[in-house]
Amino acid sequence: MKNKFYQYIQDLQDRITSKLETIDGKAKFQQDIWKRPEGGGGRTRVIENGNVFEKGGVNISGVHGKLPKSMQSYFKVDDVDFFACGLSLVLHPKNPMVPTVHANWRYFEMYDTNGKIIDSWFGGGQDLTPYYLFKEDAKHFHQTCKIACDKHNPEFYPKYKARCDEYFYNTHRNEGRGIGGLFFDYCKTSESMTMENWYNFVTEVGDSFLNAYVPIVENRKDLSYTDAQRNWQEIRRGRYVEFNLVHDKGTLFGLKTNGRIESILMSLPPHVQWVYDHHPEAGSDEEKLIEVLKNPIDWINK
Repeated sequence: MKNKFYQYIQDLQDRITSKLETIDGKAKFQQDIWKRPEGGGGRTRVIENGNVFEKGGVNISGVHGKLPKSMQSYFKVDDVDFFACGLSLVLHPKNPMVPTVHANWRYFEMYDTNGKIIDSWFGGGQDLTPYYLFKEDAKHFHQTCKIACDKHNPEFYPKYKARCDEYFYNTHRNEGRGIGGLFFDYCKTSESMTMENWYNFVTEVGDSFLNAYVPIVENRKDLSYTDAQRNWQEIRRGRYVEFNLVHDKGTLFGLKTNGRIESILMSLPPHVQWVYDHHPEAGSDEEKLIEVLKNPIDWINK
């Protein structure tokens, strides 16, 4: 399974970066091939200073070796080996009318001292972080997620949408990082789902990403905006940074397994602000976004 999924994310990375370069029309992805001393490595691709994308990364990795002590306690295991692979992407558009997007699809295995698999699972998801709210964009993104989920189980979308709303939440701010999407983890063999079933589901979601995001970018990338709206974008990017550095489990896992720091932190935007005690003007579009982020919304039926 690990070889099959790693081949899939290599192909998906190629498809996504090729499409994004076409949309941008200027910038190209810079590629770095890196090796992890303890085992494995990855292929990092970063785009910067484009017509559309101010900064973005579409990275894949496959790492293996002894599970670090810090992660042993987290997973409640003793001395085990592990393998983890996945694709992680974040795109920060230049135009504040275009939302930031994040996605991740991953696979994990753990082995005993004899090399036997003792546990394995899939995880991942995709979520949208707008700076200005267009309800039709939110509905399109969520509808695309739902279509992908419904092909496998009609219970998946409401379940993983709720988990996304719960996970991507800045508890110290009492607001969501964005308007959500899907988040699933520890997808293991059960009576109803084999690992092959989970592979089919996770790759279905991965294949849906471009359909979910690209139409939004194409509709918004050429809209005009003001300096004040750009400032608001940078303030909201600060909330994005706060989540990634304070709450995100993927960032924590990368740092604790001696991951490549440049690849881990490629998710951070190049221009960001923290304005002391900032509050948007009452009744403004900015305030409307904040109100939406306080409580999850059923975008499909809104």
